[in-house]
Amino acid sequence: MPAIAPAPAPARLVSPRTESVRRRVLRWLGAGLVLLAGISMMQDHFLYFPDKASVDAMVSPGLRAWPGPQDFRGLVAEPAGPARATAMVFHGNAGHAGHRGYYASALTKLGLRVILAEYPAYGPRTGALGERSFVADAEQSIALARRQFGGPLLLVGESLGAGVAAAAAARQRESVAGVLLITPWDKLAHIASHHYPWLPAGWVLRDRYDSAANLEGFGRPVMVAVAERDTIVPARFGQALYASLGEPRRLAVIGGAGHNDWAGHVDTAWWQEAVAFLLSSPPTTNK
Repeated sequence: MPAIAPAPAPARLVSPRTESVRRRVLRWLGAGLVLLAGISMMQDHFLYFPDKASVDAMVSPGLRAWPGPQDFRGLVAEPAGPARATAMVFHGNAGHAGHRGYYASALTKLGLRVILAEYPAYGPRTGALGERSFVADAEQSIALARRQFGGPLLLVGESLGAGVAAAAAARQRESVAGVLLITPWDKLAHIASHHYPWLPAGWVLRDRYDSAANLEGFGRPVMVAVAERDTIVPARFGQALYASLGEPRRLAVIGGAGHNDWAGHVDTAWWQEAVAFLLSSPPTTNK
């Protein structure tokens, strides 16, 4: 007698209501993914605010094109006498290097040569916006300054520039004597989450600027300066960066200062102490 095949299992029915809910969830997920992708693509518009200007418009008394007008990478100011060190400054995310003459005014008085480095796509420069572009370009500027001027070379970074300086210093460690980071953060994702708590910053940010990770084991003097009343990069994020650093390190809290007016809250003595700290410690090797 032939075997009798088992009857097929009855099909599981899905109610129209369940199917409708499932379709709505899938639509919401799809819309959410499209939104996150759009935010990621728009990152540059939230993070970078370059001003364009010609070389002639950026040059001013005491500040000349560096290394020259044709191969412009920034502005340089020389002290009245022989330079005892060179300070390369990486500015914040808005404007251009020509707006940062206050660094030259403060530091040339202390015998430092000052290079106000310019980013790709800022001022008269072409190039791409973004962490990869900025850090690679900063490395090239550091190498050029070392060839042209020798050492010691200090890096100064402000806000976004602190992220650039930290990353470039880590990659050019042997060329850098010390780093001053002003109004910095530990990780860019923490700043994004602070201002946009609804945003999964870790998923959508293409640029990381993880200064805490970049400076791990750096072994050169690092000074972290936070502004007491900073609402753009609150002081706790700079303090978190300081806590992550190894020695030698120093923390400075600029009393009463905000993110954009801190320079008016420091004096020549402040700069003297900062430079003395950055130049005082011999390089160390972490094993």
